This record gives sequence, C-alpha cells and structure tokens, in this order.
Amino acid sequence: MRLFAYFRSSTSYRVRIALALKGLDYELVPVNLRSSEQKGAEFVARNPFGGVPVLEAAGRERAQSLAIIDWLDEAYPEPPLLPAALEDRYTVRELAYAIATEIHALNNLQVLKYLREDMGHTEAETDDWYRHWLARTLDPVEARLAGIGSGDFLMDVPGLFEIVLIPQLYNARKLSFDLSRHPHLTRIEAACLALPAFRQAHPDNQPDSPEYRVPAGETQP
Repeated sequence: MRLFAYFRSSTSYRVRIALALKGLDYELVPVNLRSSEQKGAEFVARNPFGGVPVLEAAGRERAQSLAIIDWLDEAYPEPPLLPAALEDRYTVRELAYAIATEIHALNNLQVLKYLREDMGHTEAETDDWYRHWLARTLDPVEARLAGIGSGDFLMDVPGLFEIVLIPQLYNARKLSFDLSRHPHLTRIEAACLALPAFRQAHPDNQPDSPEYRVPAGETQP
C-alpha cells in the first residue's frame, strides 16, 4: 500500500488519520503541491484529477479522500469509522460532510491560488476569504455539537467526523482563526491530538514537512 500525499494537504491528512486509526502500514510518497508536481504528466497519468491524496492499494490507484476513506472502512472494517446505529451514522455524516464540502471545497489550494494569481487578490484578502468560510460552517457545527451534548468525541470513539475535522482545525489555527467560540470543537480536537494515531498523522510528523525530526535510530526516508 502506497499513499501519495503532501504533508500540509488537509485531504491527505484525512487519509493518514484513517490509515492510522485502522493500524495499516503504508509507504508514503511525497508529492510537492507548491511546485505543482501533482499537475505533471507522470502524476496526472496516475490520477487524472491532478491532486492528492492517491492511495495505491489492492491493485489500483484510488483518488478522492472521502471515497478512499469509505473504501478503507469497507475493506478493513475494524475498527469501524462509523457507528452502528442508523441515526448516529447520519449525525456523523451530516457534520463531516458539512466540513468536507462547505469548507474544503471553497478553501483548497487550487481556489486560493486562483484568487491570488488569477483574480489579483492580496494575501490578506485571501486569508479573509478563508476565515469567512471557516466561520460559515464551523459555527453551525459547533451549535450542533452543543445540542447533541458530545463528550471527548462526537460518538464514543473517534471516526469519520474527527478524521475530517482535525485537518480543518489545523488550517484554522494556521490562519489565526478565533476558535474561542467553539469549545466543543476544541475539546474534541484536544482529545484527538492526545491519541497516537492523530499524532502519527499530523503534518509536522511527515517526512516532507520542514518541521519533521527523524526519530532516534531511524534515517530520513
């Protein structure tokens, strides 16, 4: 199993968390989005969508993070990423899909580059755009969590919701987004980041990150 990914890509981060929660080993193949490596002919031949992540597994190359995560949950059902009860599964999907479609779709690297390079917006204006769409979705997600009365996680254990949430909160902190109005989200974030699977998947712990420190006894990949 090989994962083609970029350390700071939120969709790559999602898949790394899912793989870690499943306890699956994989070879990481870094793809540099800043130099547009994902748009090169060699990579596009692998993934015509021209983006990361791509998971090479079971004889084929798989694109689109949510589809990859669904496949992982079906191919490796333990531990499950969705709860057993129908209404609980709906709750998880409602909140996870809100973040995946309403934040990431508007704030991914392609959109931000288009705003800056094609439309001529400044870095500050682009950052304001990003924070606007964060608030537009994180505020109602926070309200849902308050109504549910969630604990350390949305359900009993971390799953699809946390997989999608944590990368967006990482991005929110990079953009100095004020999370003081989101105590339920930040409580879940803290509980997740205390777990080995989430620490393993964190962008700073990826070999292509400038923050990466080679663990004692290991060599740089």
